[in-house]
Amino acid sequence: MNAIIRDANNDDYEAVYNLNLTGLGYDFPIEETKKRLAQVLEKPNVKLLVAEIDGSVAGYIHAVDYDCLYHNSLKNILALVVDGRFRGKGVGRQLLSAVEDWAKYDGACGVRLVSGMDRTGAHSFYKSCGYSLRKDQRNFIKVFV
Repeated sequence: MNAIIRDANNDDYEAVYNLNLTGLGYDFPIEETKKRLAQVLEKPNVKLLVAEIDGSVAGYIHAVDYDCLYHNSLKNILALVVDGRFRGKGVGRQLLSAVEDWAKYDGACGVRLVSGMDRTGAHSFYKSCGYSLRKDQRNFIKVFV
């Protein structure tokens, strides 16, 4: 299945909200999603793309710069999700490929991502796309209330 890959825009907030909820399990309020999307789209060196099929958003990918002092510059995928109806049809590969093209164009040496331990289907998908498992790690967060 060939999707149209395009830059996300502010009107995509409902689709992003639904994909986050149904595809990733993140129940972030729709109005907050709308605000965050607008803020993210204003940031430099962010790539937020959607895959569109028959006029509807079927998936999205969100990537940013990953510059650290122990590795050459990379791009970091923060989210990749495809609507369940379109999984296994090449949409995720198209989104990954588009971010990889951006990374090459922007001079990055590669692309990295972190995937939850329980997302074994995603792990198989990434391996089939040429990604290799580098290390296991724990994810810590401190939220300021």
